[in-house]
Amino acid sequence: MAKGILGRKVGMTQIFNDKGHLVPVTIIDVANNVVLQQKTLETDGYLATQIGFEDKRETLSNKPELGHVAKANTAPKRFIKEIRFKQHENEMLNLEVGSKISPTIFNVGEYVDVTGTSKGKGFAGSIKRHNQKKGFASHGSRYHRGPGSMGAVKGNLKGKNLPGQMGNVRRTVQNLEIVSVDEERQVLLVRGSIPGPTKGLVMVRSAVKKHEKGK
Repeated sequence: MAKGILGRKVGMTQIFNDKGHLVPVTIIDVANNVVLQQKTLETDGYLATQIGFEDKRETLSNKPELGHVAKANTAPKRFIKEIRFKQHENEMLNLEVGSKISPTIFNVGEYVDVTGTSKGKGFAGSIKRHNQKKGFASHGSRYHRGPGSMGAVKGNLKGKNLPGQMGNVRRTVQNLEIVSVDEERQVLLVRGSIPGPTKGLVMVRSAVKKHEKGK
């Protein structure tokens, strides 16, 4: 069953599981997720739950934004995302507008996909950006960290690995296991690392691909 929640990446730590194994986990703060709108096939053409996360000042919002959140009887939100569904039978579609979403919608041992924006690393060469091989380091080679042959003068360079902007792109890590759900602190502990820097916005959704152990 598809479901999702928004949050901020707090950082990484380590915990011991029931078998005594040390497990690296990422802490995600998911406090104050509010349902802003329920989209239906009849009115919008698709099924989705629109979620708002993290309050912001009213002076930073325009009138359409204020009118939209007023229907949910909540403050303007800094981040708004939609969780789409394919079927009517979904527990998130039954949530009323204005209700809060608890991290308990996920269970320990469940697998999720986490989407975020990766760290921006600025302009980088082809060796760092695409892990290409260096040229000879000996004296007189005159070629050490270049991008390689450009092909024919009139060749098609589309898709060639060249220097450019590295990072700061939307990325999704799939099939991450939920290790702990803390309702009191409103946090999720997810096994492994997730995209983005500390305090970066992430979206946690049910895993799209079926997870098979041992693969």
